[in-house]
This record gives sequence, structure tokens and C-alpha cells, in this order.
Amino acid sequence: METGNLFSAIPAVMPDEIVDQLLTGNGFNVERIVSKGHASPDGFWYDQAQNEWVLLVKGAARLRLEGTEEPLELSAGMYVNLPAHRKHRVEWTTEDEETVWLAIFY
Repeated sequence: METGNLFSAIPAVMPDEIVDQLLTGNGFNVERIVSKGHASPDGFWYDQAQNEWVLLVKGAARLRLEGTEEPLELSAGMYVNLPAHRKHRVEWTTEDEETVWLAIFY
């Protein structure tokens, strides 16, 4: 048995986003992602080979999905399921508190 806490081991200063692999299994991967004022680089789009289900556990963020006019505003408790190769980017995350994501790639 293994236990943990999604809010532990978050440093006060985060020059880079933190990505921790929490669990892997047959065809899936679970990650904790911690952002604080981080965003995708200009012109960069995620184009992942796997589906991604992501839950915003704490904080807030704005996602942009390629080909859509309106961004997706996320707050704590909201989730989105992104099909493989659905291009997306993070436009912003809150600067005054951590944004904690739980992502399942499958």
C-alpha cells in the first residue's frame, strides 16, 4: 500500500512547473502537475499521443483548445477529457497560489 498527499512537497518558489509521476499501470499514467503563474510557451501546443483526463484540484487556469474561439476557464473541481492529438495549451495559471492538476493519461 502506498499513500501520499497532492499538496505536499510544493516549494515556495517554483521557477519551473513540477510534474510528479504518481502511478503507472497497463496503458495508463497518473501525474500530479503543480503550476504557479506558469503557461505554455508562445506558439507551443500540446499534441499528445494518449488521451488525457485532467482534474484541477486547486487554483485556476485557462486552457485554449486549437480551433475554438472561447478559452476554457477552469477552477478547482473542474475536469476536462482531452482526446489524443487534441491540440491544447495553457494560457495562464494563478500566480498567487499553486494550481494543482491531477492528470490521467490513457
